[in-house]
Amino acid sequence: MTTLYECAYAKLNLTLDVLGKREDGYHDLQSVMQTISIRDDVEIDVGTGKPWRLLCSQEGIPTDETNLAWKAAKVYLDAMKKDPDGIEIRIVKRIPSGAGMGGGSADAAAVLRALNRHYGEPLSILALAELGAQVGSDVPFCTVGGTAMVEGRGERLRKLPDMPDCVFVVCKPPFSVSTPELYRKIDEVAIPLRPDNRAMESALLAGDIGAVAEQVYNVFDPVVTADHLELNYIKSICNSYGALAQQMTGSGSAVFAILPNFEYAAVVCNMLKENYPQIFIAKPV
Repeated sequence: MTTLYECAYAKLNLTLDVLGKREDGYHDLQSVMQTISIRDDVEIDVGTGKPWRLLCSQEGIPTDETNLAWKAAKVYLDAMKKDPDGIEIRIVKRIPSGAGMGGGSADAAAVLRALNRHYGEPLSILALAELGAQVGSDVPFCTVGGTAMVEGRGERLRKLPDMPDCVFVVCKPPFSVSTPELYRKIDEVAIPLRPDNRAMESALLAGDIGAVAEQVYNVFDPVVTADHLELNYIKSICNSYGALAQQMTGSGSAVFAILPNFEYAAVVCNMLKENYPQIFIAKPV
């Protein structure tokens, strides 16, 4: 038996635009995504000689074949025509669930990277990301990580210059948002404001954190905020204590703020932690 270890990093959507609904029922997206240092830890025992098993440190997470990490293992092993002779996957969860931070996708991506390494890296990272598209929309990006433009339903990736040095505060309020319901709502409204992804790319190229912060925008944010006004409270605290930008990530409900340094981030955390225990300080990865 061999034990594999891999980190599963959370993601933030610096920008997120919904371009329209596709014939297959999915939506075409355009998003600048960033991995951050909040992470789950994934361990995989290969060759257990027993039926497949998945264990998770957090209650309420599925531990059967519906879990994205399990699906990723199956997709990889089927594609490579490998029989692992039993697998056990153990996940230590730190990325909050229902936050729009890609926790399940990050775990799946970690499984893909770990198994690929175990079998001698037959697939390049981009080929591995392509395989990840069969598991979930955020899995290709989580497989590659860093800073990237993500298009289509998540399967088209283009690496961008690294995020300039900064600190993130991420705050997960006590509610979550139904992603299918949110897409249904956004299909019914006119989107008045969209992110300027070209300007975001230019800001990243210039390495200018102020310019990057100016381009942060997510079309889902106003739709969710209309139903959950406390997001405005979280954002106003961030803004009052020195955040360069504050925005919901993904389909919510977590809000992230970009801060110039750790000192500012610590103050924002102190102001929010009493009402919001799920609060984190992170760096770009």
